[in-house]
Amino acid sequence: MSTQNEPHRFPPDFQWGVATSSYQIEGAVEADGRSPSIWDTFCARPGAIADGSTGAIANDHYHRYREDIAIMKQLGVNAYRFSIAWPRILPDGRGRVNQAGVDFYERLVDSLLEQGIEPYATLYHWDMPQVQHDRTPWYDRGVVDAFVEYTDVITRRLSDRVKYWMTLNEPWVISFLGYGAGEHAPGLRDKELYLRAAHHVLLAHGKAMPVIRANGNAQTKAGIVLNLNWVNAASDSPEDQAAARRYDQFFNRWFAEPLYNGRYPEELLEWYGRDLVPVQPGDFDIITTPTDFLAVNYYARTTVKAGSTDPMLQVDFVRPPGEYTAMDWEVYPQGLYNILNWLHTDYAPPALYVTENGAAYDDQVSAAGEVDDPQRLAYLEGHFEAAYRAIQAGIPLKGYFVWSLMDNFEWGRGFEKRFGIVFVDYATQQRIIKRSGKWFSQVTRANGLPAPQTT
Repeated sequence: MSTQNEPHRFPPDFQWGVATSSYQIEGAVEADGRSPSIWDTFCARPGAIADGSTGAIANDHYHRYREDIAIMKQLGVNAYRFSIAWPRILPDGRGRVNQAGVDFYERLVDSLLEQGIEPYATLYHWDMPQVQHDRTPWYDRGVVDAFVEYTDVITRRLSDRVKYWMTLNEPWVISFLGYGAGEHAPGLRDKELYLRAAHHVLLAHGKAMPVIRANGNAQTKAGIVLNLNWVNAASDSPEDQAAARRYDQFFNRWFAEPLYNGRYPEELLEWYGRDLVPVQPGDFDIITTPTDFLAVNYYARTTVKAGSTDPMLQVDFVRPPGEYTAMDWEVYPQGLYNILNWLHTDYAPPALYVTENGAAYDDQVSAAGEVDDPQRLAYLEGHFEAAYRAIQAGIPLKGYFVWSLMDNFEWGRGFEKRFGIVFVDYATQQRIIKRSGKWFSQVTRANGLPAPQTT
């Protein structure tokens, strides 16, 4: 019989990993035939990035990947989630294959495997070739075939070594922040373009799935990555409850429902105007192509009430008392459990992965050359506990990837925000494993958390 203060051991085959994305760490934006991406263009726009920075150098991972893999080995991880830069593979968006770009990812994958680290590849983490966007942006249905061609090219080259594939990272961010709110590349603000982009992202995912499987083998597993927030209403009033329901449909169910139930949430579809969503006959048959897993990126809870701060949804955002990260995101580990439980109960994906979870804090290097980040350590510990409880409840959680391996280019925030469990001095490219990273290495090697402290 187990007792409350026993160590929390995870399943023997559990995957402990770290995550990154290409534009945030690689740098070398003009190296070896890579063409500009929409993020290169967006970063050049005055005022687009908080500190005026770009990903042109970032962490120089393109040249330092072996050093970074050695750090992963030190951390004891058995899995690494990275993304592939479309502009390195097909610099023209379609057609000509850039062998030098393919070679880089082959070297990366081979080096990971040599160290016993399982590669988990994301095909699209927001860096579309600019020439492709000029031709067919995400709001143009023609983008679907372009993405499928890119998928075909790179999975043909790597599927003999990469078993785990994710089609697209965070459709909500691609569509809403890129085309609706203008906060991410390409920086457009148009509700109709956002809704069209969201539909085409899901369609591209569905059409890419059979291509991944055709180019793979019996071990190949594929899915998609959704960013999900737990949503609460600020009160029990009917108005606030309705506001929370709208926001939940907007942030979470707008993507989960089509993937698993072949429909958009009816209430929000009516709210938007169903004629703004470009669904064609047969689209949902494609979007609901079965996946081997669903990947979840979770960071925080959102609490809302009826209001007008967000005019599209008529909600106001509420900031409950509690702890917040440097991104001003609420620390709410219970939300991770709630999200995993909701997905398991409502959609029953065969497997779930947490592919991003982490926190930004204002880290400093001490005189002794160390980085003490107790808040991040506590954040991760709380969320690992939530994951453990989910597994104990029978939820098929198979792996957990901390965001991020190292500090990096944090999109619109530039280099102002640090999410890494490894500190990066951008001037020298020195890497320093933070206290949270050292603690994480204990978790990975023990495959679990130490026994909860009793008083």
